[in-house]
This record gives sequence, C-alpha cells and structure tokens, in this order.
Amino acid sequence: MHFGTIVTHRATERSNRAEIRNPILALPAIARLRELDPEVRVALQELLLDLQQDARARAETSWRRRKPPVAAYWAACGVYAGHIARAIGAGVGRRRGKRA
Repeated sequence: MHFGTIVTHRATERSNRAEIRNPILALPAIARLRELDPEVRVALQELLLDLQQDARARAETSWRRRKPPVAAYWAACGVYAGHIARAIGAGVGRRRGKRA
C-alpha cells in the first residue's frame, strides 16, 4: 500500500482551502473590516503591506545578526500583516510580482 499517495492527496485538498492558507479569514472581525469604506480599506491594506515589508527586513537583519528568536517574531509579524492585507483587499489571493 502506498501511503504517500493518500497523504499527498489529503494534504493537497486541505491546503487548497482558503481558511487553511490564510487563517485570518476564519476570524469574525474580518467581515467587519470588509464592510469598511473602500478608501479606508485601501489605506489599511497599504499600511499592512508596508508593515509586512518592514517586518521581513527586520527578520532578515535579525537572522544575519544570529538572533533567531527575534527573526522568528518579525517573520511571523510579516506573515500575519500579509494575511490581513489580503483578507481585506478587493482582490482574491496573492498578487503576483509584488513580493519583496
């Protein structure tokens, strides 16, 4: 019996669900943020994307300075900022070509 095929199939189904790829989507407050005025949402999304870039840069700097716990903190901040930005944005999914 080939367990690898079964596990791979299940993992693929699970990873294609939006709330698994972006756990922020499961939070009740996201619905309220999506109800905000579009201009406010765009401004908030831009703020979050700036935060994401800054957090990624800080994570990289911390990693180079041999501070893995601090790097992990900033990396997590960047991931969550990106998740929230995509959750409240007008588009669906990742914007190709915009990664830093």
